[in-house]
Order: sequence, then structure tokens, then C-alpha cells
Amino acid sequence: MNRRQFLNMTTAAMIIPRIDLAAEKPNILFILADDLAYGDLGCYGQRQILTPNLDRLAADGMRFTQAYAGSTVCAPSRCSLMTGLHTGHATVRGNKKPEVGIRSSETTVAALLKQAGYETAIFGKWGLGGPATGSVPNTRGFDHFFGYLDQLHAHNYYPEHLWENQNEFFLTENWFDQRKQYAPDLFTRRALDFLERLRQNPFFLYLTYTIPHADNELARLKGNGMEVPDSSAYANRGWPEVERDFAAMISRMDGDIGKILDQLKRSGQDRNTIIFFASDNGPHKEGGHDPDFFQSRGPLRGIKRDLYEGGIRVPFLARWPGRISAGVASDQVIAFWDFLPTAAELVGVQSPLGLDGASFLPTLMGKMQPAHTPLYWEFHEGRFAQAIRMGDWKGVRLNPGQPIELYNLKTDIGERNNIASQQPEVVQKIDSLMKSSRTDSVEFPIKAR
Repeated sequence: MNRRQFLNMTTAAMIIPRIDLAAEKPNILFILADDLAYGDLGCYGQRQILTPNLDRLAADGMRFTQAYAGSTVCAPSRCSLMTGLHTGHATVRGNKKPEVGIRSSETTVAALLKQAGYETAIFGKWGLGGPATGSVPNTRGFDHFFGYLDQLHAHNYYPEHLWENQNEFFLTENWFDQRKQYAPDLFTRRALDFLERLRQNPFFLYLTYTIPHADNELARLKGNGMEVPDSSAYANRGWPEVERDFAAMISRMDGDIGKILDQLKRSGQDRNTIIFFASDNGPHKEGGHDPDFFQSRGPLRGIKRDLYEGGIRVPFLARWPGRISAGVASDQVIAFWDFLPTAAELVGVQSPLGLDGASFLPTLMGKMQPAHTPLYWEFHEGRFAQAIRMGDWKGVRLNPGQPIELYNLKTDIGERNNIASQQPEVVQKIDSLMKSSRTDSVEFPIKAR
């Protein structure tokens, strides 16, 4: 018996409150932002960027203060969300060209829900394989897809084409450098159309905005990679243009989410739809944007591409009227790889064996839940970095062979005081976990910088 099989058996043997919600078959809506930081929303302390609809979502539901993305960049983070595997076991462990896709042997949350009778759709950025990989939304459990397949293509907010299922969808109004069709607006429109449609089956809608990711190619030309049709809401602020546009992007997404919430109420689906909102990683320093301008990382250290808290701790909201208590702030530790088992428990089906995640439905329902098993991340981009969260301990190794840094997140959320020399037994335990929490990957070999 290997370690993962042992952990599966011991986790299953734990006494966890049984929550029977299968008969209701709730709709599931997961909204994912791109590079939105822990401190970019009003409900997480932001004072300058206006996010009234997301703040309302938090006020009506649960706001997690210790939620973690699957990685510190987009593709592996989304892979963890879809598969229930962390980056020590998932196929996609980094952003890479040519792209690596999800293997057909890996069950996605969309495929699981589709088998349970759900209608499944993704509108926005996929980023987990293009046509050549065979790993496209329609082959990985989604009935409907409209958006970007490739993460580099997703940099462009005014693309000349998108994908509709497995066919190219041409946006002729953006041809010849015209800028008339803003892609996030199209995703919102598709989502609203999807929600307006009468259906017999429950749905899983995965709405994946690219906001506020930078258009790095545009930034090289103009110095400003923050693309938005209208930044007039911040026109009288004495901020640099790039920061006005950054704020306007987030507020525009917030307004679109408000339209989604209103449509759910109009269609009578509000009370039987559980909504999740999160970001795929921490704040970027791209496209001319300064992540310190709006204090986006809050009290955390690090940004996108770091395994410090600022790179991986993200905003995470959950709302389900009548089920999730309103206005609750939860300090339960959760990670993206917990979403699949949570969705499985929500609809009353069995999770695949060998997952790294565990359902956090007890927390959502206001019940006690065991502490999370140690969380693991590895990062492949010019180097091989690792991180472990074990209780309140956080260990970070920046390169193979380098010493492990150790922080106590309970007393040092900003990871300023490396106390590795004071806790050799904890460091040894984390070192052991860094070795045992992963398998080797052909696509993502270990490299030192």
C-alpha cells in the first residue's frame, strides 16, 4: 500500500458529519477571476476599487480568509480546481509551451457532474490544452464552451476569434485593429443566455473571466496592458492611467457579476444555486501595473509566481441562500483541490479515488470539520520551488538543495520572520513531506536555477 492509498483510507475513516443534500441537486456556479489578489475586493479590505456586488456576495454568504489557489500561476491552478489533485500529482504543474493538457484518465469535476445528470458549461478561459492535446473542454466533461483555449491567446481582450465548442468563432468587429467586442462582455452575455434558458436538469456553470490579467504584448507596445472599454468611473482620480484602467477592469467584472446575481433571482434559480467565487493566483506585476499601488496583497508577502502567501492565498466566497449562513468569515483552510470532492458531496456522488482534496461542505453548512491535511505546492518556471502548509507552519524552499524557510502563519501572516533555525524538528517534518507529497513528472522535471 502506497502513501496516497493509506491517506485515502485514513481520511475516509475519519468521523465527518454526513450532509444529505443529494435530493436537491443544487445548481453550481463557479466564477474565477484571473490574477485578482487577496486584497483587491472591498470585503477583503480594499478601500479604493469599488466591488459592491462581490461585497454583497460575501455579506450574503461565507468569506474564507485562508483559501488557497492550486498554484501561483494560472494553468496548474486551474488543473487543481478541475481534478482535485495538487501540483505534486496533477498532470499540469506549470505554464508551458507547447501546452500540457489534462489526461483523459483524470476525472474532472465537469465530467463527474455531467455523469450525475448536470448540464455543464464553461465561458471564458480554459488554459488546459489546445486542439493538438485533445484536452479541450468538450473532451473533459463540458457540454458547452465559449472562450479561449490557449492562455497566451487569453492575453488579448479584443481577440479576432474565440472558440465555440471545437470550432473557431470569428469576431469580425475586432479585425483590422478594431476594438469593438470586449471578450469579458461576451462571456457575461453567454452566461446570462445560459441562465435564462429553461432546463430540466441542474447545471454546473464555470465562468472564467480573464480580469485583471495583463495584456503583456500590448504593454510592450504602449506601456499599459490593462485593457478596458471604459475607465470613466475613476477618471477624476489622480492615479496613473494604468492603475485607473486596472481598477476599472475589476469594477467592470463586479458589475457583470451583479448582472449574473440579478438573473438568478429573475429566473427563480437563486435559492437553489450555490455560487463560488475565487481567483486563480495572487497579484501580477505585469502590463505596467504595480501590485503595491492598491495594496493588493493586503498583509501578505509575495505576488504571482511566488509560493509565499501573496502568490497563493486568494479571495474565496461561497453563497447559497437558506443553506450557507450570511455574513460568516471562516478561517477553515481550504485549497482548490478541495472543490471536486465538495461538488461530489453536494450532489451525492462518490469522488474518484486517489484525490488530494477533501470536501469542505461541513464548513459551508456551519458544521465542525477536521483540520486540513498538509497542503503542498510545487512551481516550475525557471526553477523548482516547493511549499508546505502544515497547521500554522509554512515551509518554503526556493530551489532544490536550498534550506527550507519556516514561518508561523498564526503570528506572522506576512512571512517576515524565518524561524527555521529555532524549529529543526518542524523543518525536518516539512522536508519529509516535500519528498513524499509528489511524484515525478516527465513534462515538468525538477530544475534548479
